[in-house]
Amino acid sequence: MITRRQFGVGAGAAASAVMTSRIALGQTQELRIGSSQAVTSMDPYFHNLGPNNMMRQHFFDGLVEQDARQRLMPGLAESWRVVNDTTWELKLRRGVKFHDGSDFTAEDVVASFKRAPAVPNSPSSFGIYTRPVREIQVIDAHTIHMVTNGPYPLLLNDISNIAIISKAHVEASTADFNSGRAMVGTGPYRFGEYTPGERVVLQRFDGYWGDKEPWQRVTWRIITNGSARVAALRAGDVDIIDDVPTQDVSAMRNNRDISVVSAPSNRVIYLHMDRSRGDGPTPFVTQKNGQPLDKNPLNDLRVRQALSMAINRRGITERTLDGAGIPASQFLPDGFFGISPRLQVTGFDADRARRLLAEAGYPQGFKITLHGPNDRYINSPQVLQAVAQMWTRIGVETVVDVSPWATYSSRASRQEFSIFLVGWGAGTGETSSPLRSLVATFDSATGFGASNRGRYSNPAMDQVLRRALQTVDDTQRAALLAEASDLAINDLAIIPLHYEVSSWATRAGLKYEGRADQYTLAMSVRPA
Repeated sequence: MITRRQFGVGAGAAASAVMTSRIALGQTQELRIGSSQAVTSMDPYFHNLGPNNMMRQHFFDGLVEQDARQRLMPGLAESWRVVNDTTWELKLRRGVKFHDGSDFTAEDVVASFKRAPAVPNSPSSFGIYTRPVREIQVIDAHTIHMVTNGPYPLLLNDISNIAIISKAHVEASTADFNSGRAMVGTGPYRFGEYTPGERVVLQRFDGYWGDKEPWQRVTWRIITNGSARVAALRAGDVDIIDDVPTQDVSAMRNNRDISVVSAPSNRVIYLHMDRSRGDGPTPFVTQKNGQPLDKNPLNDLRVRQALSMAINRRGITERTLDGAGIPASQFLPDGFFGISPRLQVTGFDADRARRLLAEAGYPQGFKITLHGPNDRYINSPQVLQAVAQMWTRIGVETVVDVSPWATYSSRASRQEFSIFLVGWGAGTGETSSPLRSLVATFDSATGFGASNRGRYSNPAMDQVLRRALQTVDDTQRAALLAEASDLAINDLAIIPLHYEVSSWATRAGLKYEGRADQYTLAMSVRPA
């Protein structure tokens, strides 16, 4: 049986004899993880956010899973086939138990798809992944038909993002999940403890249907400070850390007691701009003397072009990120499905940027505040400062304002900022994910634009995207996704900066596989 837990792991230091013998003897093993990423909820559907999605995989399985390179593979659905243009048949795995001992059946799938898009007050809903499904027909306890609203070739990609919960908890509140009362999944670990902002404790589920985990207990410590994470690893307080500070990578690679693995990610770091206020002014943008502007300069394509070409992306990735980034031209890097071969990294040209500002009616520039998180992305405060200096040199006097992600993301979702830094990892492993979420016209009924915090809207791009989502032929769909990307990026719906390169460090005797989704999973940590 092939499961997501069986895919290979990356290189590490040689295993210690003590660790190997303890594993062989089957003694209790605890894995201690030091993570930079704050989990904001145990509810698998409350917030479509990387750290939450990463954590849910320990407790809950999906019908379809993704490996470290986001290739699809069987999960709770052991096979599937296309019945007709709008119907998929999925055969469900038999003999799977929930943590409470109940049997997994088709009714649990129906319950999960009912709750996933309907969680109250969700900052970023999972409805974008469930709305293409018009109906789930239960054929028998282990067979379902998923009926879509039209031809929908990305169904498997979408449903790989939906955790399957027990039907007994379909009416549970987010508070019920956070307390552990509703944390009943089929995954390799059971809920132990959740202390927001501090730690999560996981207990091995010995009734798990897949390979048995070597770790009886996993303690997940949230350590947002990079230096503190490194110190914790060196002191032996944790066994693995993620988001290794860029300035420490070289020294840690030369430490024989530590192993470092790096991998390019699917996460684009970009700037979103306020387009929500029509022709009126936007907050945090003024004349040089502090007087308000009567309109939003970010609505002018020439201004957006000037801001983009004033950024030296290569300089940022080489110096500010110490190589932990790749200059970005679009939503996803080379190698992912649906990228455009026509989009190139915007060249740095400060003189051209000044001329464009003058053409747009801002020969003296203006003042702006650039917002961003200080605890979410690799060196994001330093990246923001670098961008601010580059913009100031072309006449756009820029002030940086950073805040913790929990506060910042809520404000950004309420459209409180004018221009701000965000990141997006493609949960489906292909280009429709950022197109639908980040730049499609916001529509709560369809789930499009769920994370379109700037409220950008381009009907022409929307039309091409919808065609792509209904195109079964892979070659044609890839071409349409590329066309939609061209329309959005050339219109500077966002200003792409770079793709993150992620690094993990483990103590000797362990190995880890770097993942494109940047997740840190206990299931991928193994004795070397």
